[in-house]
Amino acid sequence: MTGNTTLSTGAVSIGIDIGGTFTDVVCVTAAETHILKLPTTRDDPGRAVMAALDLLREHYAIAPASITSFVHGTTIATNAVLERKGARVGLVTTKGFRDILEIGRQIRRQMYDLNLRPETPGWLAPGARRVEVTERIDADGNVLEPLDAASLAAAIATLAAEKVEAVAVALLFSFLAPEHEHQVRAALEAALPGVPVSISSEVDPVFREYERTVVTAFDAYVKPVVARYLSNLDSNLAKAGVAAPLQIMQSRGGLAGGEIARQRPVRLFLSGPAAGAIGGRTAGRDAGLDNLITIDVGGTSSDIALIDQGRVLVKSETEIAGYQVRVPMLDVTTLGAGGGSLAWIDGGGGLRVGPQSAGADPGPACYGRGGREPTVTDASIVLGLLDPAYFAGGTMTLDPALAWQAIEERVARPLGLSVEAAALGIHRIANAHMADGIRLVSINRGYDPREFVLVPLGGAGGLHAVPLALELNINRVLVPRYPGVLAAAGLLAAPIEHEVSGAFLTAIADAKIADLTDALAALDRRADTLMQAERIQGLRRERLTLADVGYMGQSHYIEVPIDLAASDALGNLYRAFESAHQRLNGHKTNAPAKIVNLRVVHRAHRPPVSVGAKPSEGQGLSLKGRRSVLFPGETVRIDAALHDRALIADGERLVGPAIIEQTDSTTLLPSGWSAEVTGGAALLISRSPS
Repeated sequence: MTGNTTLSTGAVSIGIDIGGTFTDVVCVTAAETHILKLPTTRDDPGRAVMAALDLLREHYAIAPASITSFVHGTTIATNAVLERKGARVGLVTTKGFRDILEIGRQIRRQMYDLNLRPETPGWLAPGARRVEVTERIDADGNVLEPLDAASLAAAIATLAAEKVEAVAVALLFSFLAPEHEHQVRAALEAALPGVPVSISSEVDPVFREYERTVVTAFDAYVKPVVARYLSNLDSNLAKAGVAAPLQIMQSRGGLAGGEIARQRPVRLFLSGPAAGAIGGRTAGRDAGLDNLITIDVGGTSSDIALIDQGRVLVKSETEIAGYQVRVPMLDVTTLGAGGGSLAWIDGGGGLRVGPQSAGADPGPACYGRGGREPTVTDASIVLGLLDPAYFAGGTMTLDPALAWQAIEERVARPLGLSVEAAALGIHRIANAHMADGIRLVSINRGYDPREFVLVPLGGAGGLHAVPLALELNINRVLVPRYPGVLAAAGLLAAPIEHEVSGAFLTAIADAKIADLTDALAALDRRADTLMQAERIQGLRRERLTLADVGYMGQSHYIEVPIDLAASDALGNLYRAFESAHQRLNGHKTNAPAKIVNLRVVHRAHRPPVSVGAKPSEGQGLSLKGRRSVLFPGETVRIDAALHDRALIADGERLVGPAIIEQTDSTTLLPSGWSAEVTGGAALLISRSPS
């Protein structure tokens, strides 16, 4: 990086994604793209964001006033749950239902443990902070019993005595008639000023009492933490001279303004992995490919997503800290396998890798920060896959001797192996975990991975991509121009988006188009209110209508599109559901089906931001040396060519064995594989015909 004295004043777009180990930054100007990787500041993630702005100003002369788009992916909501650092929550329920949060579904993962532990998030609101009010709405949305003022006053008094910092309100059947929840919220806000209130009829207005209560409680739990973080970040950006509005990635893959994100914080869970999937989809689209499997290999985990015909799959709930949370998000599977995953010997003498991680501090042994446990990154150093002097573009220098020592002491010597054989074993096990994760998002959902292109991202994605392709019999790998920061790049490609849902419990055979039209129109009005709070003037708008459908008697459902303008709208809906059921579950029946929920998604597409770079004009310039490498799957070291990614020319074909290095990542090209530049300056790696 070089310093400049004249600050740039042209339009600038910035995407910043905070991961467990690194904070990734992509800065796009009219002329070029700049990328940064900074260690994540776990005590205050916002410090890394502001440090990135300082570096962009210092090294690339990016004036804060020139920033026209500032998009952020954050782990703040997820971390608040994982680290149990959320608010002191109170819960208000209908009389007789105060313990629903603790009772749950009576489902246990560990059936035979001698010491039984709670498997529901009762800690969100322990018994002393769970209160009841007398009221009742029936299953048709009629008021059976009005809200009793005395019981409400008593409940509020208890919460005040418990010094709650946030309150969740989940009353029976409030998704059909929310007026009682509105009354409770008004009373709480009057009696407990400054204490945020989450009501289930706004957070998750669909049926299933337990799930609705859980997600509302989680929303309340993270609301003060998220509000504090975003308010501080907004203030610091303003002080730094950034006039662009702060936009936050949501778990479903769309952006929301900072103010709305504060109101709906539960929708920020796992926003970083969502951004990675969006970045992978964009890279595939630029290369003319729309059937993709993305794998984001970072320092602590790997995030895997499947993209079918250019569409990232969406799931209705996710698992946070071992608990199911019903919030729509891109279907991303997270594994405890990354560059910092620890290698260890189990009680039976077997080699294991992860899910424990060395994290950013102390990090792998080769970081030289006091870590003594071997990691996947240490194995990569031993095998010669990484250049110790060019890690993270040369911003860090790694110590190979410490990597050798850690693997020898903790793995090789106990197992009676050479250090290199132990390092190969570490890579093989890590790759096996990742391959199983890819099978989960493909084969388990009715897709054949051989029909997809693998897209690696994250700092370590390129190291594992081709070995994974070999394991899964995938013939093509697409490496984006900046894979190590692709989640940050995905932020710049995401639309502004808001989703609103509501219950509609009706058999398809009994449903009436007029009723469906009215219900969707009501959802549209709510979504449009959210969209109008964003700066969307002049942007291209899109509207999706969806329905959750299941067979009569089924307890689960599948999201499918619904088009009321079609000539046989309900017939089409049933056939789309059966097709999805066949693919996901391997069978279908002729049984009647029901609509469970309706959903609308409103999007505003921002002008495209190109994160790619022009390939070099001179062929042969990318070769910068050779290195002895022990590739995964081989038994002896091979003299491999080293290529500089920035100097690979358009039309140039690289043939393995080779290693392709760049500032944010390293890509392996084993024997029998070749690579060439394709659309978006991505590298398309293909298996050579045998």
